[in-house]
Amino acid sequence: MEDQQPAAGDLTVDAASVPDETEESAALAVDEIGSAATEPEQEDGEVAAEATTATAVGGARARRPASRWLAVAVMMAAVLFVGSAAFAGAAVQPYLADRATAATKLRVARAAANAITTLWTYTPENMNTLADRAAAYLSGDFGAQYRKFVDEIVAPNKQAQITNNTEVTGAAVESLDDPNAVVIVFTNTTSTSPLTKNIPSLKYLSYRLFMKRANDRWLVTRMTTVTSLDVTPQL
Repeated sequence: MEDQQPAAGDLTVDAASVPDETEESAALAVDEIGSAATEPEQEDGEVAAEATTATAVGGARARRPASRWLAVAVMMAAVLFVGSAAFAGAAVQPYLADRATAATKLRVARAAANAITTLWTYTPENMNTLADRAAAYLSGDFGAQYRKFVDEIVAPNKQAQITNNTEVTGAAVESLDDPNAVVIVFTNTTSTSPLTKNIPSLKYLSYRLFMKRANDRWLVTRMTTVTSLDVTPQL
């Protein structure tokens, strides 16, 4: 039995030496754990970098459709603007044409009214120059015919001291086919003479004037009487 005691002592000594190896192993284990803990952090950094890159790329991809939509919107706006301008032009053109036609009709009606007023308004004192005054409103053969008519009535009208006054009460363009037009002119005509004790002779007359544009002027080429109504009071 005494021989086994030293063996037990050896076991105690051996046991005492074990903790040193355990501490080294533990130290190594701690280092390994630390290394293992560090590596994931690096991997996480790499993943974070990749995520950031992916986010940047994704952001760029997200912005591209917005740019395309902006370009499409600008193009659509341009198309709408051009379309609206074309529509406005198409709508305005008939309006301008109607205004031009109305302006032409007004000029024709005024020219016809001035012609009738000049042709049938005179006094014994200016009867000799009537044909010349009227020539500014007449054209072609009709001007020659009117001059011949006036030459025939100058002497008797001057002898009778006839004064003729024609007032235009209305004028309407019956047709307009540039450079030709037809106008109806309505008048009240008053004639006085000492031979009738200056009692006025009243007539309601309307004429149809055939007119032609020449050198930016509307001239009478033919004239006919439409209505002739004597409204002279009977004493």
